[in-house]
Amino acid sequence: MSDDAARPPVKPLLDLVVLDCPDALALAQFYGEVLGWDLEDSSDRDWSTLVPPGGGIAPDRPDGRATLAFQRIDDWAVPTWPGGSHPQQFHLDFAVPVISEAEPAVLAAGASVAAEQPSESGSFKVYLDPAGHPFCLVGAP
Repeated sequence: MSDDAARPPVKPLLDLVVLDCPDALALAQFYGEVLGWDLEDSSDRDWSTLVPPGGGIAPDRPDGRATLAFQRIDDWAVPTWPGGSHPQQFHLDFAVPVISEAEPAVLAAGASVAAEQPSESGSFKVYLDPAGHPFCLVGAP
């Protein structure tokens, strides 16, 4: 048996989640304020990356934490949620102890409350970031 056959397969680590937007720097600043993450020094209006506390990219982080990046798109179209002519492709969920306590900071950073709120139990609440991407605050169970 070769050494290669004895080794477990290499599993990739999620490195970046990249959001398309009209202004990468502006949206990175919004999410940086919401999450308390820092901008990488090379960030600009075309491409910006946030670094979580403890920083670095996935290969440098044994816990595999991913970072968020933002990419400017010239023909940006605001996602419509729910459904519509340009539906969202995915959204971000952020865990918080209590939604009502986290909401003021999210709104002050530039988010708005989405008109559609599908959670009957109130376990999550949908917001729109300044570029129109939906995201949720999810309360602790």
